Amino acid sequence: MSIKFRLTIMSFLQFFVWGAWLITVGNYWFATKQWSGADFGAIFSTLGISSIIMPAITGIIADKFVNAEKLYGVLHILGGLALLYIPQVDNPTTFYYVIFAAMLCYMPTISLSNSVAYNILKSNDYDVVKVFPPIRVWGTIGFIVAMWITNLTGNKASYNMFYLSAFAAFALGIYSFTLPKCTPQKLISKDASVFEKLGLNAFKLFATYKMALFFLFSMFLGGALQLTNMYGDVYLSEFAKVPEYANSFVVKYSTIIMSISQISETLFILAIPFFLKRFGIKQVMLISMLAWVLRFGLFAYGNPVDGLWMIIMSCVVYGMAFDFFNISGSLFIETTTDARVRSSAQGLFMMMSNGFGAFFGGLLSGMVIDKYFTHAGVRDWHNIWLSFAGYALVIAILFAVMFKHKHNSNAVANGSH
Repeated sequence: MSIKFRLTIMSFLQFFVWGAWLITVGNYWFATKQWSGADFGAIFSTLGISSIIMPAITGIIADKFVNAEKLYGVLHILGGLALLYIPQVDNPTTFYYVIFAAMLCYMPTISLSNSVAYNILKSNDYDVVKVFPPIRVWGTIGFIVAMWITNLTGNKASYNMFYLSAFAAFALGIYSFTLPKCTPQKLISKDASVFEKLGLNAFKLFATYKMALFFLFSMFLGGALQLTNMYGDVYLSEFAKVPEYANSFVVKYSTIIMSISQISETLFILAIPFFLKRFGIKQVMLISMLAWVLRFGLFAYGNPVDGLWMIIMSCVVYGMAFDFFNISGSLFIETTTDARVRSSAQGLFMMMSNGFGAFFGGLLSGMVIDKYFTHAGVRDWHNIWLSFAGYALVIAILFAVMFKHKHNSNAVANGSH
């Protein structure tokens, strides 16, 4: 079995674990459990808190102390145990703590999976920038397959989604122990300071203006990242409350409609090497931000009948919005940081985007929607999505003005500085 194929299996299962419940948990929360909207925002903030605490720590451990593939496997098995317990939970407070435990284990595996893949590909003399995106595509396919299974088996509001996720997590945890060894880099001299030995020198990246801005905008964009994951399926499902849309395809198969977003991802991931070489990191990230404006704006004006094309176009645009920042950002870190701190730097990127960004985005969006856009239990989706589009537009304008980066197509093509 080839190295690329083995990493493809890892990537597929990595995001299958997430896709089994992430998009549909809102339906479980609102329709099955009938818990409050403000509390739901707190649930998604666990992704953020976990990404603040764990990826940088696990990146340091993988850089200095433990084989990355073994740490990766242990985290998936522990996360699977938490997911397995969720169906037994019968109140929102306990649900919060159990999902928090699952996320403490899962969120660092996203950046760790990148580090494992980069390490194995480089040790086998592959060009990371060219070879990694097609492997990462299969992560998105795993996410899509999980979503379709959840919807087509009638479990988009059922606790069975957590059992499916747990099973995949156990399978991936065991499988990861068979991967090639990713030993700690241990490139630091005996005379190094305690600060360096602990891997905390990755935080020195914040002292560089360009890197500090990159991480800052990663946080701001991370605030938008989980919004459609949180509310997209609920938004489509709630068209059932409108008589003329109640029996529409969109309402019945909302999760499958949402999966167009992930299908779009697969296409845009494959386009990343071309766009990076042609336009450079700044333009690619700016395109991502403008795509978020379109994503939210099209949702604001869409409906399941004559506005169906807007919903579908919003899902298509998502692929560009998501990939052009996340995958390009990860490759940017890989090609502009020192080998001694790369796993730690990937952890920092994760901490800012899926950490602080998702935390504030999840918490504040839940409160704002509940206070300003919910009337007598009915959510005003049109103005919710417009407010999100306005937020993304402000971020895009600030990024275009403030972030300075000179494009070098040869550096991107070679995967070097």
